[in-house]
Amino acid sequence: MGSIPSETIEQIAAANDIVEVIGSYFPLKRAGANFKALCPFHQEKTPSFIVSASRQTFHCFGCGAGGSVFRFVMDYEHIDFPSAVRKLAARAGLTAVEKSRGYGADDEERQRELRERLLKLHAEAAKWFHENLIKREVGDAARKYMRARGITVETAKRWQLGYAPDGWDAFGDRFRGRIMFPICNDVGEVIAFSGRLLEDEQGAAKYLNSPETGLFRKGSVLFGLDKTKRALIEANCAVVCEGQLDLISLFESGITNVVAPQGTAFTESQARILKRFVNEVVLCFDADTAGQKAAERSLDALLQNDLIVRMAKMPVGEDPDSLVRREGKEAFERRIAGARDFFDYWIERETANIDLASFGAKIQLARRLAETISRVRDPLMRGEVISKVSARLGVPAQDFQALVSRQRGTEPFLARDHPPERDATGVMAPAPRHDISMLCVLALRDETARDFLRQQNWREILANVPDGEPLVRILESDLRPGDAASLNAFMVTLSPADERLVSSWLLQKVPANAGAMVEKWWLGIRQAVLRRQLSVATNQIKLPELSTGDIINLQKQILDLQEQLHELSQPAGAADN
Repeated sequence: MGSIPSETIEQIAAANDIVEVIGSYFPLKRAGANFKALCPFHQEKTPSFIVSASRQTFHCFGCGAGGSVFRFVMDYEHIDFPSAVRKLAARAGLTAVEKSRGYGADDEERQRELRERLLKLHAEAAKWFHENLIKREVGDAARKYMRARGITVETAKRWQLGYAPDGWDAFGDRFRGRIMFPICNDVGEVIAFSGRLLEDEQGAAKYLNSPETGLFRKGSVLFGLDKTKRALIEANCAVVCEGQLDLISLFESGITNVVAPQGTAFTESQARILKRFVNEVVLCFDADTAGQKAAERSLDALLQNDLIVRMAKMPVGEDPDSLVRREGKEAFERRIAGARDFFDYWIERETANIDLASFGAKIQLARRLAETISRVRDPLMRGEVISKVSARLGVPAQDFQALVSRQRGTEPFLARDHPPERDATGVMAPAPRHDISMLCVLALRDETARDFLRQQNWREILANVPDGEPLVRILESDLRPGDAASLNAFMVTLSPADERLVSSWLLQKVPANAGAMVEKWWLGIRQAVLRRQLSVATNQIKLPELSTGDIINLQKQILDLQEQLHELSQPAGAADN
């Protein structure tokens, strides 16, 4: 994978004012030289989220979230660093050129160019389809169909819906006569299409997706996620429906925490993506047999990612699209609120046509249920389901628990556990001791202080300071304290925890006499290092069986250290002026 040069990152940071960027997501209120708001990363009643216009950083004094403009976009949008860079570059009308490195660089460059060409082609196709639906005569029948489905012109524009007429040869026979739904990745780039037949045809699939490409893997994309992910995070719950029209109708009605898989059942990859945003899902699949089977096939993937699953009741012959248009938002929200725990629904369904008086039938059912329950990774949830099933079957809970445990011992997916996703805000790195912290603040905020430290033998000294690594990182970097874009470029090289710590330092006030302060704190560091070395040498010389040469060398070392300490303690020392 290519790297993004530091100068490119600086250029993009300089072109994106952090106050404007964050202000485009939610309102900020001026507070002196800074801006403040309720933190979007944790629940609070009093604003502790501060945005620094001068430093171009943000920091929450409540939960510790903080960092550069890139970090904010990464955490708020739940995207990786390259995606955040590209998003901010596009916002400023710039291009984030990645620099290939190492073996296979030519292949990387070709892959990048291919991706850009594919994205451009998909964007152009989406525009063409959309204009067919909105502007051209060929889209008359499609417009009539959309009006009948309650889709307004504004909605069609918001979702860039389109139409592929029968006569357009560029796509061959694949999408002819279909309403076109652009499928976007989670940053809003069109990567594929889903086409719905305008008129049902014998033997033809109602929905048809683009073939898989380097951009598009059907099992790894959730339709609508680019528009709904913030609502998912805020609700901590995803309303899952089967089709694109279902999702669009719910979203336009005001139910915005919605997603739709590209097929009917969830894949493990889609469930893993969803787990980044929510802890609970409500399945709103159709009440027909196909819909119920899709819900059950989704269960394994959702359970493997520790998602709580509930099942909303859909009347026979209805879907979320028809229901929300007929009943309205409030009635549909009541359906979601009243959704049953999936296992309650599932146990009832599985036992409905079983003669529990038959020992053989009960054993077969128990084994089948135990196999599914073994996929529940959360021990509390698993115990609750075991209690429900054993009560429904009329078997001792410990016996059914043993049956589940045997299944868990042979389930292959347990060997494929994925590491938990890191929380968007996480924790702030522990601050080093006070003197190092003060030097870090000065080196970050004051050019004179930074220049003084870089003129010292700081590598040798800090190598002997246990908490010295943060200051080493700051001094060995090329950051310029007076340049906010340079600070942003430096911060993206840090771990998220260290970036939060640095963002807190950047909001601290720098004393007016920074030059004298940096000399004072550095003097204290040097004296502490010399005292520690003197203590070690003094203890070593007491060791038995030292050779005469060892003793002489240690005596010289002790005298030298004592002399250095004496010189540093003299009133003429720069730090004491």
